[in-house]
Amino acid sequence: MERESLDYEVVIVGGGPAGLAAAIRLKQLAVAHGRELSVCVLEKGSEIGAHILSGAVLEPRALNELLPDWRERGAPLNTPVTEDRFLFLSRANAYALPVPLQMRNAGNYIISLGNVCRWLAEQAEALGVELYPGFAVAEVLYHADGSVKGVATSDMGLTPDGLPGANYQPGIALHAKQTLFAEGCHGSLTKVLLERYSLAQGAQPQTYGLGIKELWEIEPQHHHPGRVIHTLGWPLDSRTYGGAFLYHLEDRQVAVGFVVGLDYSNPYLSPFEELQRFKLHPAIRPTFTGGRRVCYGARALVEGGYQSLPRLTFPGGMLIGDAAGFLNVPKLKGTHMAMKSGMTAAQAVFEALTQAGATPREIVAYPEQLRQSWLWDELYRARNIRPSFHWGLWPALAYSAVDTYLLRGRAPWTLGHRADHRCLKSKAEVRRIDYPKPDGVVSFDRLSSVYLSNTHHAEDQPCHLKLRDAQTAIDVNLARYDAPERYYCPAEVYEIVAGEDGRPCLQINAQNCVHCKGCDIKDPTQNIDWVVPQGGDGPTYPNM
Repeated sequence: MERESLDYEVVIVGGGPAGLAAAIRLKQLAVAHGRELSVCVLEKGSEIGAHILSGAVLEPRALNELLPDWRERGAPLNTPVTEDRFLFLSRANAYALPVPLQMRNAGNYIISLGNVCRWLAEQAEALGVELYPGFAVAEVLYHADGSVKGVATSDMGLTPDGLPGANYQPGIALHAKQTLFAEGCHGSLTKVLLERYSLAQGAQPQTYGLGIKELWEIEPQHHHPGRVIHTLGWPLDSRTYGGAFLYHLEDRQVAVGFVVGLDYSNPYLSPFEELQRFKLHPAIRPTFTGGRRVCYGARALVEGGYQSLPRLTFPGGMLIGDAAGFLNVPKLKGTHMAMKSGMTAAQAVFEALTQAGATPREIVAYPEQLRQSWLWDELYRARNIRPSFHWGLWPALAYSAVDTYLLRGRAPWTLGHRADHRCLKSKAEVRRIDYPKPDGVVSFDRLSSVYLSNTHHAEDQPCHLKLRDAQTAIDVNLARYDAPERYYCPAEVYEIVAGEDGRPCLQINAQNCVHCKGCDIKDPTQNIDWVVPQGGDGPTYPNM
């Protein structure tokens, strides 16, 4: 069966804040100039917002530029921040610290980013953008000259061995004059593009964090709408970057999360378990007394910042949002940057498309326009905070204060990063971490947590977690690191089991996967490739 093909002027891969902001801006410009412009957005989740997970505290700067009347339009920004707290935790105590300049949230809102994206999708549809949720993009298509021609969605109805089954349907090819890749952090197509066009050449290695989040409904006496709490210290040691947050939303809801930098060294560290024991701290546990957990999820965050940005354009397309690396780590915010990058890309694309008879090849005006924006300056000033934590917690805090308050982010140097997968020590060099057993009241196991993510994968499809060499998982990962994928995965996807010959082998429970991408990033041998499953599969987050 041949693929059906559709032609658009602009195809956007990813229905997150970057992709939707780009689509809205393109249509706004078309309306303002009396021009027809065909734009479509492809989203692998079953609906817009299904795969969106973030803290999240939104700085509305980009939203103000995109849709100044967002309040009148009913945007779901319902909880303005009323209070900031910054705590250092020891094992038994909590110490209030001054709130760092970048983490002050006056004028910001505690939100469900998934719900904001659902609302943005409504605004895009009203402008004539074609939205296609449930369509996972599996392949980049190229012209004969090597430029991007468009993308193709995944084939449906394949058997586990990759052959067409009884209900086989080939994917759809979508051709475009420009294709914008807004896949989010460490997207599978972005990975291909980075290699094909050497986009990361000359940049520092990209580095990442893994965020684990739960949404709780708590008792009224513990609920303080608008309160934002960030913590550092326990349960992590001083050499491991990370921390936790509690955000009090409306309707007695609290979002609690834990982020661990994936440059950690102990292969036994489990970000999931760190969140569970964090909730047991005597200063934290009372928040959840009498409450109930309503949702769970995980995702990787891009943390490299300014010095890790790849080249943003290539013939036929460009990278926007987290796919490019736009996240301000000291602020703990990326949504405003993702949206701004999408809007800037849309402006550059529209200008190129409206030149008389032009079919643009590589739109270099996009990065040039970004460099003139507030996004570039903000990212540049924040560039040295995250890599300073390679020195340890206390030296990093001291340096960050100097960099922020004295140098104002304009130090005449730029610190570097290390690739996350190169940071693990062998099991012989570390001490195993003894995590407490879950109590089923405040702390929980992974499988019951995955259940709350509403994750579903059709079992009769090819596994979307690909091993380049199955034996490497045993000969290197198990032998040297005690199979760290068993610990960093927040969904119990990876298990070491006895094979038919009695020897250990790696079992992949792909049906559990919440699409965090942690395995693709942290695997010490880079032996795991995460690719898209069938369209619509994965988690379905209601309001994360």
